Amino acid sequence: MNRLLDVVTSLAASVTRLGAGLSATEPDRRPKKRLELYEFESCPYCRKVREALTELDLEAMIYPCPKGGKRFRAKMKKMGGKERYPYLVDPNTGKAMYESDDIVRYLFETYGGREPGIRLTGPIADVTSPLASAWRPFSGTRVRPSTAPKQPLELWSFEASPYSRFARETLCELEIPYVLHNVGKDSPGREAFVRRSGKMMVPYLADPNTGREMFESADIRKYLIKTYGAR
Repeated sequence: MNRLLDVVTSLAASVTRLGAGLSATEPDRRPKKRLELYEFESCPYCRKVREALTELDLEAMIYPCPKGGKRFRAKMKKMGGKERYPYLVDPNTGKAMYESDDIVRYLFETYGGREPGIRLTGPIADVTSPLASAWRPFSGTRVRPSTAPKQPLELWSFEASPYSRFARETLCELEIPYVLHNVGKDSPGREAFVRRSGKMMVPYLADPNTGREMFESADIRKYLIKTYGAR
C-alpha cells in the first residue's frame, strides 16, 4: 500500500473510533500475571478489547490469530472449544472468555473499578468499530509465511496510535507473539518507557532474540519481514 494512503487510512480508523484507546488512567489494581489475548488486528471486536487494555493501562501477552494461521488458532480452539475472537485468558483469576463486550466489562470491573464508557460497549462501539476496520480491510487479517521466534517480542504502543497499528498488523500477519506494553496518553508507564527508550514515541519494538530495539513503524515492518518472513 502507498505510504501516504497507508497513513491516511490508519488515521481514519483511529478517528472513526472517537478517541477510544487514546488515553489511560491508573487501574484500581494490576494483575500479577500478564493477561493473555488471542486476536487478530483487523477484527473489530478484538479492537474494543485492545482499546480497553490501553485505557486501563494493562499489559497483555498477544497471540496473533490471523485467518489461515496455524500457530495459535488450534491452541485457542482447544482451550475454548470454538474458533471465535477475541479470546481472553486471565491466569490471575482462572477466567477465560469470548465476546468482546463481556471481556471489556470484565476488565473494567476486575481491574478498573469502574464501568467502561459508551465508546467501548453498546451501540456506538458496535457501529464505529466495524467502520474503523473497513478503512483497512486487508491489513492485519490474513497470515503470511514466517518463522516463529524463540522468545516473544515486545511492543510499546497504544491502540489509537495510527503508526503503532502498522507494527501490530505486521506482527499479526507473521503470527509473531508479543508482549503489548500500553503507553497511552497520561499512562503511568510513560516515564519508565522514556527512561528505557530515550523519548516518548511509539511504536517501539524490542526483540530479545536479536537484541534489536527500534522506533519508526516503517523500519519495524521491514525488520520483522526481513527477520521472520519466509525467504
